[in-house]
Amino acid sequence: MEIVSIITPCFNSSKYLAETYKSILDQTYTNWEWIVVDDYSTDNSVELLKSFEESRLIIIQAKSNKGAANARNQGLDIAKGRYITFLDSDDIWKPNFIERCLTFLRDNNETLVYATYHRVNEELQPILKDFIAIDKVNKNRILYNCPIPMLTSMYDQKEIGKIYFPDIELREDHAMWINLLNKIEHARAIKEPLAYYRIRENSVSRDKFRIAKKQYNLYREFLKMNVFKASFYTCCWALNGLKKYGKL
Repeated sequence: MEIVSIITPCFNSSKYLAETYKSILDQTYTNWEWIVVDDYSTDNSVELLKSFEESRLIIIQAKSNKGAANARNQGLDIAKGRYITFLDSDDIWKPNFIERCLTFLRDNNETLVYATYHRVNEELQPILKDFIAIDKVNKNRILYNCPIPMLTSMYDQKEIGKIYFPDIELREDHAMWINLLNKIEHARAIKEPLAYYRIRENSVSRDKFRIAKKQYNLYREFLKMNVFKASFYTCCWALNGLKKYGKL
């Protein structure tokens, strides 16, 4: 049984950590390590994590707040697993998530897989239709928007190595997937919903106009596109956002 490394950035998440931990503890696949990087929380997140007394839990305490990308990279630095997956500190997996992803990767000889998930509010009540994973996303498709979530993705780092998160404010996940898909043919999809994604009203990801500026910077500065091409892909990203959420 190969080790699966679960990487979780945590910042003031004590309200949700117990539920997130339970969803990991309930996994049918048990050979995992859970690396939680606390990004200088000011609540009792660290104390709560320590109270779990879990031998497979590794807690890293940052000395200053540097954001989720830096926290995930710290987790990647020490990850021992062949397979890498990410779970934010307020989200929840279904019990068969790890096993289902591993089986898919092995049976289909693939490197990256991600799954459909439910979109819920803070009380886990459905508020939007399920996010449906689309199959065979490649390096060209990923430019239009980022359909691959952290929440339900898993990749085989034995095949491609650890893929770190670039320093791209608010769009580091998109930049990371672009880099990863430059190494493989495509990402594969599992249509079955395997997780619950909390949509929180105070989340930075809900500020779409702010993110639109950062998305443009991703194309313009990170990918070195000209103004017209960067503007085109930013418009495509915005239109996809309308389809995904019904609004920007």
